[in-house]
Amino acid sequence: MNLVSPRPRVPGQPPALALRHFSKRFGGAHALNDVSLDVMPGEVLGLLGQNGSGKSTLIKILAGYHAPEPGAELLIHGEGVTLPLSAGATERLGLAFVHQHLGLVSSLTVLENLRVGSIASHTRWWVNWGREHRRARETFARFGLDIDPGARVADLPQVQRALVAIVRAFETVRLPGREQAGILVLDEPTPFLPAAGVEQLFALVRAIVADGAAVVFVSHDVDEIMQITDRATVLRDGVLAGTLVTKDATPDAFVELIVGRRVQMFQAPPHDLSHAPVAAAVQDVRGGALIGVSMEVRRGEILGLAGLIGSGFDDLPYLVYGTRPADGGVLRASGIGERAMRDMSPAAALAAGIVLLPADRLGAAGVGQLSVADNISLPVLSEFRSLLLNWPAILARALALGHEYDVRPNDPRMNLAALSGGNQQKVLLAKWLQTEPALLLLDEPTQGVDVGARQHVFAALAAAAARGVAIIVASTDFGQLEQICDRVLIFARGAVVAELTGTAITKANIAEHCLRGGAVGASEAAPAMAQGFGTT
Repeated sequence: MNLVSPRPRVPGQPPALALRHFSKRFGGAHALNDVSLDVMPGEVLGLLGQNGSGKSTLIKILAGYHAPEPGAELLIHGEGVTLPLSAGATERLGLAFVHQHLGLVSSLTVLENLRVGSIASHTRWWVNWGREHRRARETFARFGLDIDPGARVADLPQVQRALVAIVRAFETVRLPGREQAGILVLDEPTPFLPAAGVEQLFALVRAIVADGAAVVFVSHDVDEIMQITDRATVLRDGVLAGTLVTKDATPDAFVELIVGRRVQMFQAPPHDLSHAPVAAAVQDVRGGALIGVSMEVRRGEILGLAGLIGSGFDDLPYLVYGTRPADGGVLRASGIGERAMRDMSPAAALAAGIVLLPADRLGAAGVGQLSVADNISLPVLSEFRSLLLNWPAILARALALGHEYDVRPNDPRMNLAALSGGNQQKVLLAKWLQTEPALLLLDEPTQGVDVGARQHVFAALAAAAARGVAIIVASTDFGQLEQICDRVLIFARGAVVAELTGTAITKANIAEHCLRGGAVGASEAAPAMAQGFGTT
């Protein structure tokens, strides 16, 4: 593999950010071991690695949350900085962070969130809100953003919240009087954004580096790294595995560097399920963005749903499960007979063997402050109850499922929130698949899941399908749909506009149909729409 030295320097120009010999021990184990890297002004440096590779530890040292081991050095624009960083030192040094959960106060306005730092750190008798409002509009206009400074953050789409957080961080590090452009650390800002939102965020990042800033972009997603970075550094087991120049690298090269070996990417074998029994069918579903969708999924089938933001593809799982109210339509499933969609509820869905794994892993899918064993046992508590709960049996079940689904570490007593995103997802899959559902509904099942853990998730879904479970996957990750799906439905303007099967299911083809949207001919949509009810 061709590992490279850092990007060529402008003569005499030091790196915007230079880390030397960063190490950190927890107990007797190295979480980070002698890591050094540089980021140049005007550069986007990717930082990748599997869960537990040391990325978060490095970022926490850089933010002043952890003290590094003796011997570590930090240089900002060539000037040495005392470690560990004290409270407030990052802003003085022109170093700002945007974390996955953004750090915005949802009850405040956009403008109040933008200016809260300067207001809190400077003694003022009054604030000229009219002038601040104009400044905020000018700031957003400079980056081509149409965001109302007076809007409450709670009322903004998730995409705009992320953009506000990044603009706030950039404005913090480019205060008047600072000679050097700032350094922005974006710590996995994209997992909860749709594809269109990621594009908006990337456009903002490009505008920021064009202004001279340096950006460290932390991500699990190799495709994102290939799209937005100049170089990318990979950590593995706490050490520096290597750095690649992005334009000269391939996705396979990154994956091999991340995992430490060549990874066999999961690919579901093709299945002809046209004659398999129908597990569930919906007719004329209306609700959310959907204006009248009819479709079916067969036993043992993995059916993908894709589309652009607002097309309605991601409404369907929640309408079927009953967590979002439907305006009309009918659901037919073997465990429920025929039921009006308006009457669906999670209790009715569960009784029919229909389960949902939402995208919001700790907010809606699992309980982060409960143990792995607690989370896994929730749907099946009745199996372990007589007069009292049989806790040894609950722990034994959780341990066995943890082994089966490759949960690491496999400790049923750990809180779910203490696991990495990929291992949380394995736990939640185990939680529902142990019930052998008739229909499993998934929304963005691999958001924030590293490339190695994704293969385990895909294999678990394929194994469930082989047992006859029908699976519906709503996703903006078109490569994921290519890997696992037997069939993909494309949504546009609230309707199904195309059906892809067999060799037509490719990442490029899915993307093309999503972009074409309503321009896709009605004849392509007919197979998905016409089969309707009653097929066995």
